[in-house]
Amino acid sequence: MIVDYQELKNSYSSYMMTTTEEYMNQEDSWDRDLLLDPAWEKQQRKTFTAWCNSHLRKAGTQIENIEEDFRNGLKLMLLLEVISGERLPKPDKGKMRFHKIANVNKALDFISSKGVKLVSIGAEEIVDGNVKMTLGMIWTIILRFAIQDISVEETSAKEGLLLWCQRKTAPYRNVNVQNFHISWKDGLALCALIHRHRPDLIDYSKLRKDDPVGNLNTAFEVAEKYLDIPKMLDADDIVNTPKPDEKAIMTYVSCFYHAFAGAEQAETAANRICKVLAVNQENEKLMEEYEKLASELLEWIRKTIPWLENRVAEQTMHSMQQKLEDFRDYRRVHKPPKVQEKCQLEINFNTLQTKLRLSNRPAFMPSEGKMVSDIANAWKGLEQVEKGYEEWLLTEIRRLERLDHLAEKFKQKSTLHESWTTGKEELLSQKDYESASLMEIRALMRKHEAFESDLAAHQDRVEQIAAIAQELNELDYYDAATINARCQGICDQWDNLGTLTQKRRESLERVEKLWETIDQLYLEFAKRAAPFNNWMDGAMEDLQDMFIVHSIEEIQSLITAHDQFKATIPEADKERMAIMGIHNEILKIAQTYGIKVVGENPYTVLSPQDISNKWEAVKQLVPMRDQMLQEEVARQQSNERLRRQFGAQANIIGPWIQTKMEEISHVSIDIAGSLEEQMSNLKTYEQNIINYKSNIDTLEGDHQLSQESLIFDNKHTNYTMEHVRVGWEQLLTTIARTINEVENQILTRDAKGISQEQLNEFRASFNHFDRKRNGMMDPDDFRACLISMGYDLGEVEFARIMTLVDPNNTGVVTFQAFIDFMTRETAETDTAEQVMASFKILASDKAYITVEELRRELPPEQAEYCISRMTKYIGGDALPGALDYISFSSALYGESDL
Repeated sequence: MIVDYQELKNSYSSYMMTTTEEYMNQEDSWDRDLLLDPAWEKQQRKTFTAWCNSHLRKAGTQIENIEEDFRNGLKLMLLLEVISGERLPKPDKGKMRFHKIANVNKALDFISSKGVKLVSIGAEEIVDGNVKMTLGMIWTIILRFAIQDISVEETSAKEGLLLWCQRKTAPYRNVNVQNFHISWKDGLALCALIHRHRPDLIDYSKLRKDDPVGNLNTAFEVAEKYLDIPKMLDADDIVNTPKPDEKAIMTYVSCFYHAFAGAEQAETAANRICKVLAVNQENEKLMEEYEKLASELLEWIRKTIPWLENRVAEQTMHSMQQKLEDFRDYRRVHKPPKVQEKCQLEINFNTLQTKLRLSNRPAFMPSEGKMVSDIANAWKGLEQVEKGYEEWLLTEIRRLERLDHLAEKFKQKSTLHESWTTGKEELLSQKDYESASLMEIRALMRKHEAFESDLAAHQDRVEQIAAIAQELNELDYYDAATINARCQGICDQWDNLGTLTQKRRESLERVEKLWETIDQLYLEFAKRAAPFNNWMDGAMEDLQDMFIVHSIEEIQSLITAHDQFKATIPEADKERMAIMGIHNEILKIAQTYGIKVVGENPYTVLSPQDISNKWEAVKQLVPMRDQMLQEEVARQQSNERLRRQFGAQANIIGPWIQTKMEEISHVSIDIAGSLEEQMSNLKTYEQNIINYKSNIDTLEGDHQLSQESLIFDNKHTNYTMEHVRVGWEQLLTTIARTINEVENQILTRDAKGISQEQLNEFRASFNHFDRKRNGMMDPDDFRACLISMGYDLGEVEFARIMTLVDPNNTGVVTFQAFIDFMTRETAETDTAEQVMASFKILASDKAYITVEELRRELPPEQAEYCISRMTKYIGGDALPGALDYISFSSALYGESDL
C-alpha cells in the first residue's frame, strides 16, 4: 500500500494539534506521531471510551465503539452537555448524512466557542468514522474540560498536573514521577497517589516494585470501587508497551486530580483556619500575660504606697535613720526591677497592638484599670508619694537632731541649776537669827542680801530651762513628759525659793536694823565674787555648750564668737585679781589690827579657793573648746568635699543623660541602613547606656555619704539625686521604647511583605515633611507628603485617611501611624471573608458546621478551640448541635460581640 506522506502528516497534525501551547506543550516529536502506534491507539481507544462513559452514564447512556457511536453527533452533543453543564442547540432528528453532519457541527461549534481552535477536524471525518480524527476530537475535549484548568503555581496545565503528582508522591519509596509514560509503568505512582489521600484503601508497605501488573490492577480496582474512577487502562498493555501513551495516562491521572480536588480544597481551607486560629491563640496568650503582669505591678504599687504614706515618726534618731536606710534599700533593691517590669509591660503592650493591627484584629483593651495610662498614673502617684516620703524623712531627722540637741542642753542647764539649789531651801528655812547676837544678825542680813543677789543672777537660767522645755514640747519630743516633770519641779522649787527668801528677809527685818560693825570688805568680796562666779559659771556653760552646724560659715561664726570670748579673759583676770585683792586686804587688816578671823566670810559661801579653782577650770575648758571647734571645721571641710565631689559628678551625668535623650529622640526617624542595622546600632547604644550605670552607682554612693553626713543642700550643682534617678529611668525607658519601635517596624515589614527599600522610601518621605523635626507631621504637611507619593486626594478622601492616621483627632500624624497607613496601602491582609470561605469548604457549602466536621478536618487543639467558642446555629435547616461559623469568623476580626 502506497502512503501519501504529506497528506498523512496533515491529517494527523489536525488530530494532535488542538490549541497547541494554550493547553500543553507537546513533548512527542512529529516523526513519532506521524503514524499512531497500534499499542497507543489501543490504549487511547480504551481510555477515551471509559472517560466518555464516566460522564455519559450520568445521563443514563454509554458508548461501545468510540468511532461508531459518535457518528450521528447525538451522544457527542450529550457528552458536551454533561461535562459543561450547558445546553447545546436542539439536535436534528433525521438519520440522513446531512443530519449527522449538522449535529456533529453543532458539537464542534460549541467546542470552538470555548476558545478551542480545531485544526483540520471536520464533521465529515467524524461522521465517516475516522478513528484518528475521532480520538483527536475526544482528546481536544479532554484537554479543554478535564485538564486545562489544572494549574499549580501558574504553570501550564500539563506541567501543573505533573507538578501535583510529583508533590503528592515525593515521600514514597521507588516512586519518581518525571513524565506521563514510563514513570507509571510499575503502578507504584498510582498506588502512592491513592495512599496519599486515602491511606485506608491501600497498604503501600506491602507493594513490590517487581510486581507492576499487580500494582496496576490494585490501583485500578481500588479507584473503580472506592473513588468512582472507571478502569480506563489495561495493566498488561501498559507493562508490555515500551512507552505507554501519555494522553491515555494523563486522562486517567486527571481523574485522580478531580477526585481528590475536594480534599485538597478542604486541606487548604483547614490550613488557613489553623493559621488564623494560631494567631488568635498567640494574641490571647499575650493578652493574658499582659493582664497578669499589669495586675502584679499594680498590686505592688498598691501595697507600696501605704508604706510610703505612713508618716508616723519614730521617737529616736536611730529609729529614723533605720527608716531612711529601709527607704534606700527600697530605692536600690526593690524599685529598679519594677521599673524594668513597667518598661517591659509597655513594650509588650505595643508589640501586641502591632501584631493585632498586622493581623486585622481589633485593638487590645485591657481590663478596667489596667491600661498603660492607668499604670503610668499609678506609677506617677507612687513617685509623688515617694518624693514626699523622702522629704518627710529628712525633715524628721533634722527635727530629731534639733530635739536631741535641745534635750541635752536642757539636761546640762537643769543639772547646773539643781546643783546650785541643793541645800538652799534648808538654808532659807533656818531660824538661826532667833538666838544670834546683833553682830551675827547683821552678818546674817548681809549674807541674805548676797543670796538674793545670787538668786536674781540665776533667774535667767531658770527662764532658759523653761524656754527649752517649751520648745521641746512644741517639737513633739518623745520624752516630753520627763522633761515637763523636771521643768515643773525646777519651777516649783524656784517659786518656793522666792517665797522662802522673802519670808527670811521679812524675819531679819523684824529684828532691829542692820548691825553696824559688819566687815565692809567681806561684804565687798561677797558682792564682787558672786557676779564673777556667775560669769565663770556662764563661761563654763558656754564652753561646754553643744553645737550643731551644717556649713563652714556656721562653724566660722562659732569660732569668731569663741575668739571674742577669749578676748575678754584678760579683763576677767583683772576682776579676779581685784577680788583676790579684797581677800588679801581682809587678811592684812586683821593682821594689822589683830583681828582674829574665825570661820568663813559671813556674806558668801564662796571662798578665794573656790574662785581660783573655778578660774583654773575655765582656763582648761578654753583649749578644749578650741579643739572641738577645729574638729567641727574638719568635719565641715569633709562635707564640703563631699558636696564638691557629688556636684562634679552630677554636673557631668545630668547633661550626659539629657544629651542621650535628645539623640535617641531623633533615632526613630533617621534613615541609616536597614532596620536590622539600626537595631544592631540601637542595641550597641543601649549597651553603652547600661555600661554607664556604674557612674550612676558611684553618684548614689556619694549621695548616701552626703545623707549619712546630714548634708541636705549643695550649692555646687543644680542636679539632685532625684533628678538624676528620674532622668536615668526615663533614658532606659526611652531607649527600650525606641528599640521596640524598630522591632515593630521589622515585624510590620516582614508580616506585610514590605521591602526594606519601600520602608526606607516611607521614612525618607516622612522625614522630608517633618518640618519641625519632632517626629510628627501636621495635616497640611501630611497632605503634601501623600501628593508627593502619587496620591490624588479630594477633601472627602483626605478626611477619610485622616480618621485612619489620627483617630483621636490630635491634629498630628506620628511616624508609626504613617508607617501603618502606608503598610496597609501596599500589603495584603487576611480577612474575615477568607476565613468564612474556608469554613464553608469544610462544611460542604452549608451555612453551619458540625462538631464532627471540625474534629475531622482540623487538628485537635484548633478544633476544640472552635467548638468552645462557636455559638449554636439558629437556622431552620440545621442539624442538632450545628455551630455558627459565620459569626465566629466575624468575631475573630472584631466585627461582632462574641
